[in-house]
Amino acid sequence: MNGFAHHGLDEAAFGEKEGGFTALRTFDAFPKTKPTYTRRSTSGGYTTLTLLLFSLLLSLTEILRWHRGHETQHFSVEKGVSHTLQINLDTVVRMQCQDLHINVQDASGDRILAGDMLKRQGTSWSQWVDGNTGRKLHSLGGAAEGNGKRDELEEEDTHVGHVLGEVRRGSRKFKKTPRLPRGVRPDSCRIFGSLEGNKVQGDFHITARGHGYMEYGDHLDHSAFNFTHLINELSFGPLYPSLLNPLDHTLATTPDHFFRYQYYLSVVPTIYTRNPFSSSSSSSSSSTPNSLPLSSSSSTILTNQYAATTQSHSIPDTQIPGIFFKFDIEPILLTISEERGSFLALVVKIVNVVSGVLVGGGWVYALWGWGREVVGWGGAGRRGRSRSAVRGGMLHGRKEDEDEGEEE
Repeated sequence: MNGFAHHGLDEAAFGEKEGGFTALRTFDAFPKTKPTYTRRSTSGGYTTLTLLLFSLLLSLTEILRWHRGHETQHFSVEKGVSHTLQINLDTVVRMQCQDLHINVQDASGDRILAGDMLKRQGTSWSQWVDGNTGRKLHSLGGAAEGNGKRDELEEEDTHVGHVLGEVRRGSRKFKKTPRLPRGVRPDSCRIFGSLEGNKVQGDFHITARGHGYMEYGDHLDHSAFNFTHLINELSFGPLYPSLLNPLDHTLATTPDHFFRYQYYLSVVPTIYTRNPFSSSSSSSSSSTPNSLPLSSSSSTILTNQYAATTQSHSIPDTQIPGIFFKFDIEPILLTISEERGSFLALVVKIVNVVSGVLVGGGWVYALWGWGREVVGWGGAGRRGRSRSAVRGGMLHGRKEDEDEGEEE
């Protein structure tokens, strides 16, 4: 009577099915459309694929960012019980080894004969500077030879992941002194090794024999003074040669016999770690990361950073020439920690990204379709849609007229 059966349509498809939980439909916030009354299009398929690829790209970005983690820096008053400080030195001075005197004196008055604790080996200056050593030398405050990436290299050594990786792959020993070619006499002295000193302000001196501290013995002739030097390594704490310090690979040359190189160093105890501590302790200025271990491990490195300045100049022959390092230990502790969010937080972020892209893309696609129908974008306005409906309509089109003709 209503024409549904005549056209092969099922009236039950337009009604709601009965069930025991029919009352719950009142709270349904997700209206559904039967697949019979939905139409798929090529443009919709392209849009869906584009949104899925964009969601995948953003999700991979979030995963990579979560895997890298984020770094936090925390300053606190050092509360350690360490009373000694290891000094690591590897330098080449353009003088004979027997003509050099090395010692350390700290603020407590203790004097260490560093010459007896450090190794001295004769070498050729050209092997370290003029030869193909693969080192990028620089002067303090200048750019490295051959490139301008000195600051970038030092910046890399401030990140936890890079520091832990370099320490894990690198050696914990000083490199061997290059062998002298046959018939070549040494014209320089390599001084290298590690020594223990008090963890207080101090001075590290390299002077000529018979000059500097009062001592017995012949004075070196002034014409033999030449404090041109190359610093391969200068660090405090455990030896990590793979890490780049401000004075590493520093070259300083002078033609003057009476010349004083004065370096001022400000040393800051530093911890690089991947062991996170509570956010409350890290955000509080009066607390320290007491949960951190007190020794180095595969995920924690205890070391010292320092800043360096220089005031090198020629001096009269009434003063003492040489190479002087004045270091001061700062009473603070810098903790650089790499933390990573929880896996649940990552899942929530990915769900938000994917849902946001799909919902936003759906709105844009709906507006685009509305514009095509109403405004006529792409030549598909209301007039074109009505004509196509008349030509190919199921309920009001040509099919219905043909059926009525057959009945007559």
